[in-house]
Amino acid sequence: MLAYGLLALGLSSVLALVTWSVVSDHLTEQRQSSAMAATADNAAAFRYGLFGAPKPCRLQDEAECGSPAPRSDITIVELLSSLPSTDAAASMVYYDHQWYSLTGRPSDLPADLIETVRNGDPAHRRITVGGQQVLAVGVPMSGPDEAFFEWHPLASLDKTLRTLKITLIGAAVVAALIGLAVGRLASTLALRPLAALTRVADAVARGQLDARLQVENDRDLGGLARSFNQTAADLERRVAADARFAGDVSHELRTPLMTMLNSMQLIQNHRAELPAPVREPVELLGDDLDRFRRLVIDLLEISRDDGGDQGSRETVRIADLVRAAANATAGRDVTTVAPAAEALSLQADKRRLERVIANLVENAEDHAGGCKGVGVEAGGLGVVITVDDAGPGVPVDNRDRIFERFGRGETGNRSRGVGLGLAIVARHVQWHHGTIEVTDRPGGGARFTVELPAKVL
Repeated sequence: MLAYGLLALGLSSVLALVTWSVVSDHLTEQRQSSAMAATADNAAAFRYGLFGAPKPCRLQDEAECGSPAPRSDITIVELLSSLPSTDAAASMVYYDHQWYSLTGRPSDLPADLIETVRNGDPAHRRITVGGQQVLAVGVPMSGPDEAFFEWHPLASLDKTLRTLKITLIGAAVVAALIGLAVGRLASTLALRPLAALTRVADAVARGQLDARLQVENDRDLGGLARSFNQTAADLERRVAADARFAGDVSHELRTPLMTMLNSMQLIQNHRAELPAPVREPVELLGDDLDRFRRLVIDLLEISRDDGGDQGSRETVRIADLVRAAANATAGRDVTTVAPAAEALSLQADKRRLERVIANLVENAEDHAGGCKGVGVEAGGLGVVITVDDAGPGVPVDNRDRIFERFGRGETGNRSRGVGLGLAIVARHVQWHHGTIEVTDRPGGGARFTVELPAKVL
């Protein structure tokens, strides 16, 4: 688009400059020629009015031929005022070593112009008189050291040239804008397949693995589109296979896991009967079984999402759901709801949204020094949910990685997590068309902020 615009501007500017040069020179020369012709005609009329017609020449009185005597019945000033009406602003004559004029002042004439004309050569100069541009024209008369001068205003010529200049500049600007528009249209048509590729690639990157390009028949990008669609299809099959594998493994592990958990609960109920050296290994085994249980549950959740589970949407009051899920997970009241957020509702999957709040609070309780509070207020996309913890915070370069699968923080106790809780949170928030980010909490710690498109129903 920029190239088209610059090309149009360059071509129109060159054309405008050429047009300006040719037309302005032609108009100026035409004005000078007409002024010179009018001045010469007036000089001839002045000479005729002053001396009358030349005497006819005869062989016996050649000395008197062409040398008429001045008329005595008319003055020079009267002759100047009786000249034919032209556009001249002033007429002056240098005759018999004296200046005669009606309106102009001979002192305003350039000295070199006067000298040239008195020497017998016609001449003209562009001068400024009374703040106005005029063309001073002088022509010699038949007598020695006689000259006739006139001023011709240039306002009309200057106005014409100014109008021409504005028109050419406007035409160049319009041509540049048309060039930009044509460039925009051409670039849009040329890059439309690439724009589609960008959108589909972005959709695949965001987890929409069924996105495909519809330009396989394009003459230029058909091969690329087919390769991309094949790659996306292979990736979708691979992810679906991995999800089925994770789901199958998780389901197969549930039965022995429940057996081990029940057995561990039975052992812990008789913990007092165990020998002292056995109690500590039993506690460690219980902690690992609990982590194993969480891992299996998270894997089942991940495989359910990867397997294409669309869930079910229902109207959910955000404040009530967050309050119930956060307080139950923390085992105490940690939720604060702003009055403006009490009536906000959302078409949501209740199970997924409860899991988002529970995972964030559980992450704060287990890996970040405890949950400092959960806030719900109106704003952002509709409702803003914040979960604050008392940990050391999340370094800036880790704030994206912690939402990846098996991504863990590198400070405090975060390394004890299995790394799936926050990944599940990110997937569920995205499923609700929301956003999540982590920042620093005022006073220390981390703040997880979830924005969801809620409104008053």
